Amino acid sequence: MLAVLLVGGAVLIGLSRRDELFDAFHQLARVHWPKLAVALLCEAWSLLCLAAVQRWLLLAGGLRVGRGTINSLNLASNAVAGALPGGAAFSAAWMYRELRRRGGEQALVAAVLVVSGALSAVTLVVELAVGALLAGAGGPGQPLRRVLVGLAATLLVTLLIFRSTRVRRGVVRRWRRLRDRHRRIGRASAALARVVHQARSVEPGIKPWLWPYLLAQLNWLLDAASLAACLWALDIAVPWRGLLLVSGLGQIPASTRITPGGLGVTETSLAALLVFYGIHSDEAIAATLLYRIVSYWLLQPLGWACWLALTLHGRRGSR
Repeated sequence: MLAVLLVGGAVLIGLSRRDELFDAFHQLARVHWPKLAVALLCEAWSLLCLAAVQRWLLLAGGLRVGRGTINSLNLASNAVAGALPGGAAFSAAWMYRELRRRGGEQALVAAVLVVSGALSAVTLVVELAVGALLAGAGGPGQPLRRVLVGLAATLLVTLLIFRSTRVRRGVVRRWRRLRDRHRRIGRASAALARVVHQARSVEPGIKPWLWPYLLAQLNWLLDAASLAACLWALDIAVPWRGLLLVSGLGQIPASTRITPGGLGVTETSLAALLVFYGIHSDEAIAATLLYRIVSYWLLQPLGWACWLALTLHGRRGSR
């Protein structure tokens, strides 16, 4: 019901601004194709980085998955996530089943999906923090900076509390009881510990985790570069100071999947953010539509083709 209301609201906004929509479509007809190729390459590399994070974690846990396979799995899961409201849950379940079919232990696959999701969330917060600093005073960056300062203060207080040996022992004791009482939690904990142990065996300390973190960060940065290239392809001045903030905030409605692929909600919020940073409304709509074609619509048929191929291959292998 909420999805229908949101899409309906976006349609009403579009109808009320139909003149700007017509101007935006005229702008799209004048796109520079060589410049648009840069946007496509940035989006492709963004997806490759996302898949590489999961492959690194699977290898650290002892499961070898080919690059082609993990890239196909990610394209297919992205298509599943974009097809339905709340599609992220269906996508995660599908990815979980496919990795299990390829020999991944139940707890290991769950741990990998959780850790890769956590890395994606952390790196998006980092992008938003840097974007808020670069954007300067005023605008959406100002309340965001307050939120980030609050999160940083909470984290600092938590770290100070955990410096107490008594607190750490109490938390460990309660965690062990919970783990012993629930087998699934115990297996997930063991799988996560194995991933960490394997990474430390390659190189001790936090250094081995810098590579998957860098890949996860590049995923968001390359997506922001794709947005910048879409603006460039339409001969629209790129708001460099606000680019990371616009790109990062635009990912939030897209990631919630309230509507299929964030349709309507993502376009409206991203266009509004571009307008705030000085881009004319018809240009902002054109850039948003082009970016969504690159980052969503073109990926849907590719993803479903991968899904069909993987599904048919799985059925043949099960006979």
